[in-house]
Amino acid sequence: MEEILLRIFNLSVIQNTIRTSTPLILAALGGLLTMQADILNIGMDGMILIGAFFAVLGSYLFASSLMGVAFAVLSGIIIGLFFSFMVVKLKADEFIVGIAINIFAGGLTVFLLRTIFGVKGAFSSDQIIAIPRINIPFLENINFLNVIFNNHSVTVYISWLLVILVTIFLYKTPYGMWLRAAGEYPEALDTVGVSSQLMKHFSSVMCGIFTGLAGAHLSLGYLTLFSEGMSADRGFIALAAIIFGRSHPVKTFGAALLFGFFDAVGMRLQGVGVPAQFSKAIPYLFTVIALFIIAKRHLNKKDKTALETAN
Repeated sequence: MEEILLRIFNLSVIQNTIRTSTPLILAALGGLLTMQADILNIGMDGMILIGAFFAVLGSYLFASSLMGVAFAVLSGIIIGLFFSFMVVKLKADEFIVGIAINIFAGGLTVFLLRTIFGVKGAFSSDQIIAIPRINIPFLENINFLNVIFNNHSVTVYISWLLVILVTIFLYKTPYGMWLRAAGEYPEALDTVGVSSQLMKHFSSVMCGIFTGLAGAHLSLGYLTLFSEGMSADRGFIALAAIIFGRSHPVKTFGAALLFGFFDAVGMRLQGVGVPAQFSKAIPYLFTVIALFIIAKRHLNKKDKTALETAN
């Protein structure tokens, strides 16, 4: 029994946790910015998927991981602008728009995969350049630190840095205060001359950038290929991380790491004969709970809006 536990819970689990949690961290950081602006972006899973495809496309066409990331971020910005236009400008239901983006992303990536690359299911090529990994020489002699902090792709370190930057932005800058006010007191923000709608558009675009990075990590950092549906509901798990992290960057980071840990343990369980679905089901259980909470808040918000309109 002890031998089995050592095979499951070792340093490689920590390493895999960091890698699998990175797309969750990036997407969750983007999602919490829209959440702070009182916008629920349920379409993050589709945005990650589109980002993953265009990251591979850019890297393949230009033989450059940097161009791949640029393609992914650009696709995220475009989808983010579309989402904010529909939700903020046209006042469309954010739930419906988010679901539409997820459905559209699945169909679009399948169509483009078969049209551009002429394959079904997955595409891999030697011309796809992966996001480079960073080696820190002085950590190589310290086994524990070497496993945790060394030889990760650039996007892993970027995600850690962004947690700090987003925290500073939200709670230490006037722009962060305006963003939070756009969600909590939009009328008061408009009164002092700052457009609450502009801040909401900004949050949606930032969410697009972050989910684009998440997709790029998935297809160029974690793997070096694109496969149909490879986002694998990570957008919804990121949404759960936001809920359990109470839309705070550091707490959300911790929740994303926890979900990444479950995923990493699931991989290790396969090696000892335990169905990996047992561990992988845990994040989805929390996701269902989070979606229930979100749906309840959404209905309460609609009831409150209807009541204010009636009065």
